[in-house]
Amino acid sequence: MKNFRKTRALALMALALLGYVAVAPAQLNTNSNIKATKHNLSASGPGTTKATTEDQICVFCHTPHASNSTAPSPLWNRKIGGASADGNTYAATYTPYTSNSLDAEKIFGALSQPGGSSKLCLSCHDGTLALGTVGVLDGKANPATVTGLTGTMPTGLGATTGFTRNLGVDLRNDHPISFTFNKTLAAGDTDLAIIGDGELREPPYTVSDKLVVGTRSSGVKPMLPLDHEGKVQCTSCHDPHLEASKFLRLNRLQKAAPAGGDFVAANDQICLGCHNKLGSTWSNSAHANTTVAEEAYTSLAAGRREFPVGTRVWEAACLNCHDTHSVQGSRRLLREGVDTTSTGSDSGTYKDGSTSSPSGVSAIEETCYQCHQGTATKVIGTANGTVPNIKSEFERARRMPIKTADQGGSGNTTERHDISNADFIETPQQLGLGNNANRHVECTDCHNPHRVIRNSKFYGTNADANKDKRTHDLAGSEGNVASGVLRGTWGVEPTYGGMTTWPQAPGSYTVKKGDPGANTSTAKTSTYLTREYQLCFKCHSDYGSSMPSLGYTGGTPSGASANGMTTYTNVAAEFAVSASDTPSSGGDQGEQSNAGTACSAGDCDPNGTSPNGGGATGNNHRSWHPVIWPTGRDAAERTQNGTTMDNFRPPFRANLGTQTMHCSDCHGHAGSWTQGTSPTDTTNAPNLATAQGPHGSSANFILKGVWDLTVTPGSTRDSNTSGGICGRCHNPNANSGFDGSASEASHSFTTKSSRPCMRCHIAVPHGWKNKAFLVNLECVGPEGGRPAGCTAVGNNTTDGTSTSIETIAPYYNSAALRIRTWQASGRWTETSCGAPNYGGKDWMSDVSGCQ
Repeated sequence: MKNFRKTRALALMALALLGYVAVAPAQLNTNSNIKATKHNLSASGPGTTKATTEDQICVFCHTPHASNSTAPSPLWNRKIGGASADGNTYAATYTPYTSNSLDAEKIFGALSQPGGSSKLCLSCHDGTLALGTVGVLDGKANPATVTGLTGTMPTGLGATTGFTRNLGVDLRNDHPISFTFNKTLAAGDTDLAIIGDGELREPPYTVSDKLVVGTRSSGVKPMLPLDHEGKVQCTSCHDPHLEASKFLRLNRLQKAAPAGGDFVAANDQICLGCHNKLGSTWSNSAHANTTVAEEAYTSLAAGRREFPVGTRVWEAACLNCHDTHSVQGSRRLLREGVDTTSTGSDSGTYKDGSTSSPSGVSAIEETCYQCHQGTATKVIGTANGTVPNIKSEFERARRMPIKTADQGGSGNTTERHDISNADFIETPQQLGLGNNANRHVECTDCHNPHRVIRNSKFYGTNADANKDKRTHDLAGSEGNVASGVLRGTWGVEPTYGGMTTWPQAPGSYTVKKGDPGANTSTAKTSTYLTREYQLCFKCHSDYGSSMPSLGYTGGTPSGASANGMTTYTNVAAEFAVSASDTPSSGGDQGEQSNAGTACSAGDCDPNGTSPNGGGATGNNHRSWHPVIWPTGRDAAERTQNGTTMDNFRPPFRANLGTQTMHCSDCHGHAGSWTQGTSPTDTTNAPNLATAQGPHGSSANFILKGVWDLTVTPGSTRDSNTSGGICGRCHNPNANSGFDGSASEASHSFTTKSSRPCMRCHIAVPHGWKNKAFLVNLECVGPEGGRPAGCTAVGNNTTDGTSTSIETIAPYYNSAALRIRTWQASGRWTETSCGAPNYGGKDWMSDVSGCQ
């Protein structure tokens, strides 16, 4: 009876001192019953970690007399980090959480050592002091450690995993604590809820006149209280006396579909009380939408996470990817976000991190792979729709540098990815500009998981919930509009200058960022990202790249197998053209003029002026795959002498001349869509075994087929069984000139079907200075290391009668073509080609492989 009265008195006193009083009905977890929780370390406690005989409950934390004077109230009965009441020091200095995207650190400076009530919690949870070490027991100071509690906080599956509450003194993988949370902080982060100061009663930061986050004062009892200094502490989310999951003050899991408006304590996950993630933007995302995120956790995965059996992805919400106390070595509280695995009988089911490199190197992709991998090992089951297996794509022969070891060169152990805000922005230098060691790719470089939707367009809702991996519509009239998986990510739009040379780097770039909200505008001038190429250009241009060398592990090797290339190229410069999204003339946008006349032998450079250029009066002009701009070459433009040259396969023939395309139409794995179909072509049953996107491929340059000297007109036609890239969209055996039509007898398919396409066409077919991607050894300029204008190469005699094949990386690979007269489409003859004194196909008759 004596001990019971002492225990009850201590409990009441502690509750009063801490301010743990009855709360308003809006707060769900109201049952303060320390006796029924694992914090009851007495012999009567419900847990497996408890005293052998000691029956006092509160004594393990509190004492009415001789409490620790260095600790904040309430009457603490344990030592805390630093100098203790008896002059001893037991705890090492903590390493606080840090992040480049932590606004509290930007505004208030680096996080200091834990303070306030957080320091009290850590007196057990840092694992440096036995649980039974108390300052006073039965009126005696410094007693022996309580029997049965001589050990420190249990490690569960391991102190370095995310499945432990022995946090250690390295808090970089734990939710930040002891920082000021006020209006200034919230205003600096669009993903945080602006909070009240005890007087504010405005939605969505209050519910039914109940403050969600704020400082306690007379008559003001916030659901998630800050301490008296206005700081976030462990007790902002946890009440150690509550009989609730993880001692949380509010719901650990989402209870109903998130509405995207006011925080609803009865339904919403506790995280949303502070992190509203742009409200409806999160609630509409593929990871929160109840129709899309309906997959249930497997029994093993749910058990590991202490989720109820059958928990679905939308219910786990933030906890799918984050854990407030994640695996050591991970960043931004990412669950399983390290590149190591567990060992022993439970090997492979969770990550075992470390506080030191390289054994615990951060790996963001591992967080995504929990769900986005093969069905045998992922943490969720199948439901209505399919979660793409992205992990297997990054295990192909060629891949983006997503592995930490691929970033910054061989043996690197530092993950280069480092975002700065809710839009996931990184500086150009962090992407690789001026420092190629920073070049990298992570899942969140291309996808914002808080904003993605399952839709073939970035705007709208999850309307395409059952379209699985059909991430963009190839046949749609909107062409290169970004898909739903790219919603809310960021990129850059290039602004081009006078277009006087080729290649010409853009004069400037405009950053496109933010979530579009309800806006459906697809204009390139929008402040947010509307095009897939805008995403790609932030790395594949001089905005965020210094054109690094090829050859990282998993990348395309440098040299002969890469068409002679040794470095990456500025793709934005290669696409540099002067055009419009809606062709104004109805003709070929690449022509300087559409007069229909041919340029003379020395007057064929579309960049130049007479006598070295003169393209403004002829038929030579720039060409490009219609990624940024449509070509304008509609059926009428392609018709000569009554014959329409249509060598396009579906779906690219549907909007000829006005169609634009995605970078990922060519880059990615071949299995992501079949030749002659598209990801949205349900009639022809496209192959959706592989997700769209340039994650990985078996071919160099992450192409969906091969583009090298083995590719000939014969290997790009019909069934495309050779794996060539061109034949996925083009059919050279159609009415295209290769069959001898339209006076192009020199291009008879039977004559040239085994000749390498690169004898005549550019080796990097993004954009080009000449029409139809045709190389011309009679006119080589800066793209081949020559002066601006036209320089003939491969001639050893003044009359140009010698023959040669030229490889001038990156654009000429065994090129042999020489053009005397540029003709309009369908009007080419043999005499159009050849050197000045060596006409027609005779020029190529002496070149190996061309006769």
